[in-house]
Amino acid sequence: MISGFNQINFVNQKLGYLLTKRVVDLVGAFAGLIVFSPIFLLIAILIKIQDPRGPIFFKQQRIGKNGQKFYMYKFRSMVSNAEELLTDLLGKNEISGAMFKMKEDPRITKIGKFIRKSSFDELPQLWNVIKGEMSLVGPRPPLPREVEEYDDYDKQRLTVTPGCTGLWQVSGRNSLSFKEMVELDLKYIFERNMWIDIKIILKTFFVLFGSKNAF
Repeated sequence: MISGFNQINFVNQKLGYLLTKRVVDLVGAFAGLIVFSPIFLLIAILIKIQDPRGPIFFKQQRIGKNGQKFYMYKFRSMVSNAEELLTDLLGKNEISGAMFKMKEDPRITKIGKFIRKSSFDELPQLWNVIKGEMSLVGPRPPLPREVEEYDDYDKQRLTVTPGCTGLWQVSGRNSLSFKEMVELDLKYIFERNMWIDIKIILKTFFVLFGSKNAF
């Protein structure tokens, strides 16, 4: 049985971690926007050269902490009508569970293949971090249609703020099944602390360029 003192101590430790995590998120996101600003500009130019009619950024509704909906931002890596073409491709899904992934997705542009391979398409999510909708580290934010297929066990992923990177991303990414992703996310949720967050961020830099499992 946990004493009242230990319960208070645990809560205080958790609050201390969450406050520290938010500070690290803000500092890291602002620093990232400054450091990667030349890459932002280059990617924006290349996207417009390849497809002048489409937008530079792609926003998509995702599910965040406690089921809250928000718009997550990415560099556009697909053709302008990608969402309209998705229905015809659902039968070719290459990953099990409540996600859609296709290695040779015909909707992806040439520049899109590069920024996906390097994960540069994810950089605009730093703005989501600043807004407090995402953290630098946390579970991947799912699509509403994915959450509709969740059972109560899977929904535990939604009890924390989603992240730009996480234990799943640095442990195999798309080579893992949906259930394996859930297990990794729950392991992170129950064990998370600042040291684990830092280790995941450092590992992310090692898999950022040319990850074999990014598509």
